[in-house]
Amino acid sequence: MQQELFRPRGTPARQLGQPRRLGRSLLPVALCVLGLGAATTAQAFEYGPFSLTGFIKAGISRVSNGCEDCQRDPNAGRHFIWADDIVFGRPYGGLTTDSVQVQPTLGVKFDLPMGFKISAAYSQRLRDGEADLPGVVYERSATLTHEYYGTVQIGNFLSRGWNRPDFPYASDLGQTVFSDSGAAYGILTKAVRYTSRELFVADGNLVLEATYDQGDTHFKRNKPELFEVWALWARGPLVIEAVAQSAKNGPPAAFAKAPFTGLTPFPERDDKQLNGSSQGMFLLLSKYQIGTAYEVSGGMRFNRWSGSYAVPLTLGAQAQWNNPFNVNWGGFDANGVPNPGYSARSTDLMLGLRKYINPKWVGYTGLTYLGKARTANPSDRGQNNSALFASIGARYTIGHGLDISGSLNAVSYARKGQAPLSMPAHNAFSNVDSRIARRGNWVTIEANYKF
Repeated sequence: MQQELFRPRGTPARQLGQPRRLGRSLLPVALCVLGLGAATTAQAFEYGPFSLTGFIKAGISRVSNGCEDCQRDPNAGRHFIWADDIVFGRPYGGLTTDSVQVQPTLGVKFDLPMGFKISAAYSQRLRDGEADLPGVVYERSATLTHEYYGTVQIGNFLSRGWNRPDFPYASDLGQTVFSDSGAAYGILTKAVRYTSRELFVADGNLVLEATYDQGDTHFKRNKPELFEVWALWARGPLVIEAVAQSAKNGPPAAFAKAPFTGLTPFPERDDKQLNGSSQGMFLLLSKYQIGTAYEVSGGMRFNRWSGSYAVPLTLGAQAQWNNPFNVNWGGFDANGVPNPGYSARSTDLMLGLRKYINPKWVGYTGLTYLGKARTANPSDRGQNNSALFASIGARYTIGHGLDISGSLNAVSYARKGQAPLSMPAHNAFSNVDSRIARRGNWVTIEANYKF
């Protein structure tokens, strides 16, 4: 996420992927979600061509081996060397966190002659009363659809590299650690997309899609550019999907929800000071329905980063830097340039099982493995670490748009130290900092109301 990774020292910001610590003000909100779902019919609010849909989600977690403000500079992104230091003697143990998310989507649609339909949507997600990704909305797009010719979409919308593994895969297994990590960008900002109609291939149904995003067009020397292709093939109980994404000159990150913009938020100042960087990934996803009771799903992702040199863009005590990635701090490249960034590759895996107990109850269990990275960086920046996340839980449909769920979760790092390069922060997704503890577990209860 650009606003998190590009940060001068001392600038406040919430840690990537982390809910804030429990506060009294959010407990009534969680209870209101329960009451709202019980009293309201779950349906889109419609008026003529306009519609309003969305969700409200409230969750509370209790984590072991959590540590609040254990990083000496809590506002520094993980790839800065001054983010490495831990506060000596800071106690760690049980920590309660919570999160409330609200995402309304305003839509409008019209029927056109000759079978065409046009629609538009605006959507933003708020987390704990603030924009989930500051400065970026989740969707602001227009779409033209035809049953035979397919669909064209333009504007600001979600990438397949994030939203396909998120739903209906990782979020159904308590494993959003898989969908939210890695080298993909999740929100496209100035994009155009074409999706084919459903084709009949190899006795199954096939959908093909291609997307292009130009990011922040104010960059002239380091022009951002992203290409993505997606294919889905389904036959009977089997679904197979593939996503490939290749991007250059976006903000270097290992956070799959990150928006694709530019190298920094200040193109006029920084364009001439920086050289480009790139990253990309290839993702395979699959689901298989076993009878009417079980569903097996899995995913495999191959990540690639070019690395990004650390460059001070302004001087002084509050110096601003670019978005570095996998840097050998204090080192030099073959041309004598300091603080070089090194390329890296890694592989991540996900596996899960869902059990449909009855029309209201669904049980699930899931695993995610974030692998070690292959890189020539002589400094250990996390390439020698891996992580295994596990969850077991159940979801109950109350009705009228309301679901409640609970889960038991655990994380185990291969070693104590820097987190795997696929993670955006050392304590991302679990609040268990890999530099403090190798293992941790947490219990989560959530209420989700959809309208």
